Amino acid sequence: MKYTALFLASLLLSCTLYTAPAQAQRGEQDIVYYGFDPDIVTNYVTSGRRSLGYIRVTIELMVADRSHLADIEHHEPLILNTIIRIFNQQHEDKIKSLTGREEIRQTILQELQVVLKRETGKDMLHDLLFTKYLYQ
Repeated sequence: MKYTALFLASLLLSCTLYTAPAQAQRGEQDIVYYGFDPDIVTNYVTSGRRSLGYIRVTIELMVADRSHLADIEHHEPLILNTIIRIFNQQHEDKIKSLTGREEIRQTILQELQVVLKRETGKDMLHDLLFTKYLYQ
């Protein structure tokens, strides 16, 4: 029993010592996620119809560091405005295709990085994820 406890303690210590240098070598940051509540619902341009299409998305921002969360919360109206503006400019075929969805995601990410850099002087966003993407 005594040897088992000693073995488990040394195993735990060696795992801790092994993973710490690996994380330091990769230079990992403390990435956190920031979501918007409620979902974002807006219109997009439809082709040939008199009615507008609408899209409902849930977006999670991958924030590069936990210390940036206060700035993200402060600039949430600007972030939401940017996202909605970009969706409003998209055409139906782009909204409904997988490649178009990825292009929209990249456009939103790049635009948000520019806007937040201009407002705060910091690079805050690591990535952006669509966790829900519904259109009609």
